[in-house]
Amino acid sequence: MAAQLTFCPDLSRGRAHTLQKKTTMTRVHFIGIGGSGLSAIARLLKESGYVVTGSDRELSQFAVDLQNDGVSVYIGHHPRNIVGSDMVIRSSAILDNNPEVVAAKQSGIPVYKRADFLGQLMAEKTGIAVAGTHGKTTTTAMIAWMLYAMGRDPSFIVGGLLNNLKVNAHAGKGSPFVIEADEYDRMFLGLKPRIEVVTNLEHDHPDCYPTYADMYSAFQSFVELLPSDGTFIACSDDEGSMTLLSHARRKGLNVVSYSLQSEMTINSPQWMQARALKPNQRGGFDFSAMTNVGASAASVLHVSLQVPGEYNIRNALAALSVAATLGLSLQKAADALSEFTGTGRRFEVRGERKGVIVIDDYAHHPTEIRATLSGAKARYPGRRIWAVWQPHTYSRTQILFFEFSRAFNDANEVLVTEIYASREAKQDFSSAEVVSAMPHASAHYSGSLEDTTKHLLKNLHSGDVLLVLSAGDANQISTEILKRL
Repeated sequence: MAAQLTFCPDLSRGRAHTLQKKTTMTRVHFIGIGGSGLSAIARLLKESGYVVTGSDRELSQFAVDLQNDGVSVYIGHHPRNIVGSDMVIRSSAILDNNPEVVAAKQSGIPVYKRADFLGQLMAEKTGIAVAGTHGKTTTTAMIAWMLYAMGRDPSFIVGGLLNNLKVNAHAGKGSPFVIEADEYDRMFLGLKPRIEVVTNLEHDHPDCYPTYADMYSAFQSFVELLPSDGTFIACSDDEGSMTLLSHARRKGLNVVSYSLQSEMTINSPQWMQARALKPNQRGGFDFSAMTNVGASAASVLHVSLQVPGEYNIRNALAALSVAATLGLSLQKAADALSEFTGTGRRFEVRGERKGVIVIDDYAHHPTEIRATLSGAKARYPGRRIWAVWQPHTYSRTQILFFEFSRAFNDANEVLVTEIYASREAKQDFSSAEVVSAMPHASAHYSGSLEDTTKHLLKNLHSGDVLLVLSAGDANQISTEILKRL
């Protein structure tokens, strides 16, 4: 049997300790395997030779894909599901009283969260961790695809399906390990990166970070994970990540900034910048990239993207900065990025029926909504844009109430469903209150997903573009519209 990586806990500290080579099969059970984060780890371990099982309340597409690849996935949580497991990994949404967690602890089976586990997978690799309030999934996917297309065979864990490869994770043979560094529940503080990217930093996850200061403090700790010879890459167009750039420089780290400024503004000794932005016929932007980093310093690269929006130019600059830091050919990196087709539920064009284009997007923060709608307006000029927004969690909707009410200027029609509670208990607060505060001339509270679908079916016309903005389950609206139009 081929040797496999095996996770060995340091029980005295309750944390991951080391990974060692071993020749016996190890069974890992995932509670909440259908989520984007856990399903990716499950896939990576399956490819590495582990026996993988999992459970969840229902089958997501990620879980179905794992089933199709030979992973046993149980619907519902029951103590028998963990029998025979060597370790259990649970998502942040799984509570201590979950029957599988309780059964594992009673049986002496170690139970970990992602933060306890992921760092050890990266320990012998060149870890590239991508964090930020917005854009980290797409940026992680861009970097993973870029390195894959350049023959580097990276390991990667992405919080969404990488469209080019039809997976969200891969156990590669090459040195790079690219991972989406999720700040929720401070998961990213368990990683072991040598290169970090921060796309931007705004207040989010108020259930985890009550104030912006709390969140910024966690990101400072993330920067401090880098070794003394590590590299910190961040967007200098964003105030939050700019502050982190200054913090990284004070720590003596190698620093690279990237930006879209129209005039050269060097915010760090090393920089990457886009100029001459122009919409192209592929739905994205063409631009020139200049840098003083690596072997391609002082050269001018032509980049042509097929993913929409100026925000994806910034994401591409982050990927190019990683390539430059690794000493790779920037022209080959740019060529690879031109083939990048995006990730699932990130401006994902689901289809077109009767002249109506239907798009899913994961946007669930005001800044993301504005960026997505701006990208749609640039990609489909002159078309009527419908925005269906499903607010995600009561805490986020309430603390960003005003920002949400002003985020829909680039949509012609706005429908707002009821709040997707996610991990939170139901509250006496409705998204109808946000709609009442919107200055938008055509914003309506549409209630349930079924009522929203009915309204759309009655009012959509040929030439319209429908954007469903949801980190919850409103993507089923897109499915129904395409089925019933």
